[in-house]
Amino acid sequence: MRSVKTVHVISAHAEGEVGDVIVGGVLPPPGETVWEQSRWIAGDETLRNFVLNEPRGGVFRHVNLLVPPKHPEAQAAWIIMEPEDTPPMSGSNAICVATVLLDGGLVPMQEPETHLVLEAPGGLVRVRAACRNGKAERIFVQNLPAFATRLDAPLEVAGLGALTVDIAYGGDSFVIVDAAALGFALSEDEAHDIARLGVRITNAANAQLGFAHPENPEWRHISFCLFAGPLKEGADGLETGAAVAIQPGKVDRSPTGTALSARMAVLHARGRMKTGDRLTARSLIGSTFGGTILGETTLAGHPAIRPELSGRGWITGIHQHMLDPDDPWPQGYRLSDTWGAR
Repeated sequence: MRSVKTVHVISAHAEGEVGDVIVGGVLPPPGETVWEQSRWIAGDETLRNFVLNEPRGGVFRHVNLLVPPKHPEAQAAWIIMEPEDTPPMSGSNAICVATVLLDGGLVPMQEPETHLVLEAPGGLVRVRAACRNGKAERIFVQNLPAFATRLDAPLEVAGLGALTVDIAYGGDSFVIVDAAALGFALSEDEAHDIARLGVRITNAANAQLGFAHPENPEWRHISFCLFAGPLKEGADGLETGAAVAIQPGKVDRSPTGTALSARMAVLHARGRMKTGDRLTARSLIGSTFGGTILGETTLAGHPAIRPELSGRGWITGIHQHMLDPDDPWPQGYRLSDTWGAR
């Protein structure tokens, strides 16, 4: 087999959402910080195209690049590559990375609990992994601070009319809509409609409302639309359904850890949740993430919460992505049947 490039990958998913992890074959990108490295990856696009575009990737796939940490407390760092973005943080990808590090033997596992400090592009996240018989059975991630920026904001969406939405950040930026008000029960058969409508709502929110992170001026757009289900009291706190539409038009198979964090921030801002309260979110495929508000904080004077999220991850395979020197599509390709109009 001929190849001018070989990228070594351990594939994984967190509660259904694919989050592959590059463990070899790629040198760390330039940059003094992990954030700067992620901006280089986003701007260069060579690695993103190679692993995310077809025939190696697809709209369903996220890929994480392990890099040496910059912060002295961290054991590892990683850069998140999503279909259309290279974000500050991702809950499902953090769970995949922690699972690969521990189950793959890259970081020593301690039973019954292993503690890690990982460095995401947006900052440090502290991980606690419940481990048994050589398997990290559940990953707990102390996420970046989460906060609400707009509550009950008016939004006009073509074909829908006027909506009332919330704008919030949970490691990534969201426009949050009431799923029931839009006629969604958050069932599996609604995934196609949620994906397409969510992209329209996200685009409208970016055009009309926008987003500004108080400490990171480079993050100034809304990434996703969260279709938030009704709240109900459960045995372990509040419970809800959740479906997140991801550009260019798919639904997260997991409940989305950054969305869970963002919604807890909104509920805290409304007085519905306080420190110590829990929220469990269920995805369209029935998988769940647990969320807890660990405490309150501020970002540049803006009130925020310290969220923790938890979920399970599993390794699904080991791959070596290769590039034949005669391949006419070295950067891969995208078609609008799955990738949407560009």
